[in-house]
Amino acid sequence: MPIVTEQHAPLSFRIWQPGCAMRRGVWNIPVPASGAEAVPDLVISPLLGVDQTCFRLGNGGGYYDRTLAQLNPLTKVIGVGFSHCLMPTIFPMPWDIPMSSVVLSDGTAFDRP
Repeated sequence: MPIVTEQHAPLSFRIWQPGCAMRRGVWNIPVPASGAEAVPDLVISPLLGVDQTCFRLGNGGGYYDRTLAQLNPLTKVIGVGFSHCLMPTIFPMPWDIPMSSVVLSDGTAFDRP
């Protein structure tokens, strides 16, 4: 699970298992209370906007942008969002990292060209 450990820093990840101890993280989201950091094989990224080239708009904190930029090699990233998130372009900036695939609430799914 992604965890905000420091404001304006990349996310860290911890393994979640059913029944593991949880605590309230940033924005009151439950996260594993302990455990070693892990490197994910797959990142599922929430999005507020997305274009057909798999660039995303998030909540504006930049956590996923910073996290994806530091993953080496970049793991598979799947963006998930509501169907109304699809936009002609998000006007990606140089620091934006495209996702591998997108899945929207109406069943729309596509991969990076």
